[in-house]
Amino acid sequence: MKGLFGKPLCLIGAVHLLPLPGAADYGSSMDEIVDAAVADALIYKQQGFDALVVENTHDAPYLKGHVAPETVAAMTVAARRLKEAVDLPLGVQLLAGANIEALAVAVACDLDFIRVEGFVFAHVGDEGIHEACAAELIRRRFNLRAGRVKIFADIKKKHSSHAITADVDIAETAIEAANFKADGVVVTGARTGLAPLGHEVEAVRKSVDIPLLIGSGIDEDNIRDFAPLADALIIGSAAKSDGRWTSRVCPERAGRLVKASRSLKTV
Repeated sequence: MKGLFGKPLCLIGAVHLLPLPGAADYGSSMDEIVDAAVADALIYKQQGFDALVVENTHDAPYLKGHVAPETVAAMTVAARRLKEAVDLPLGVQLLAGANIEALAVAVACDLDFIRVEGFVFAHVGDEGIHEACAAELIRRRFNLRAGRVKIFADIKKKHSSHAITADVDIAETAIEAANFKADGVVVTGARTGLAPLGHEVEAVRKSVDIPLLIGSGIDEDNIRDFAPLADALIIGSAAKSDGRWTSRVCPERAGRLVKASRSLKTV
């Protein structure tokens, strides 16, 4: 993680795209979508964030396990423009669980990583049942000669029921993700903006040697608690105006998060 982002504790700013073509709420233009994304990304950079991840967050309700061709095309345009405009490591996530398509965007745009859902073990998301994708995704990455694109896999992901894997705890899930060649695991709370349970983060930290990312709920109040356990913090809501993920990135809030993180992990 330090080799990818340049420091041992990385702040990754979430760039939430406006609804893309084909989404239920699409009503703008690609120029407007990209301009808004670049504006948010530049704030993250100016305030000292270390990396970015671009997501089609406003495309709800999401398709399950895939996205339409127009979504892939739009995301590719947006990711390429972000890469050109902001000189930071950049990743992509395509909701919900459209991991093969996310890899395709990353390869086409020379991105650094993808964030994926449903990597190991099935779970029930609000879109329906997600099957594990590790075998297909890892093979596709190999066939594309895209090993440079890191795969950060959500485990026991948010907005999901894990009753069907209740006998497999989060630490064991992390171990299997590592065995199936994930480059890092992402631990989240139950929903967007909610922090994970501290004991679950500790259990994952003790169980795997690959990077651990926290994917939701980090704010100025809890960053000191989670930073010692994590290699990267993916931050969206707490950097937005009023702390709402649907808002635009706020320079003051983003800056305070960076300031709070700087003295927390240096080796």
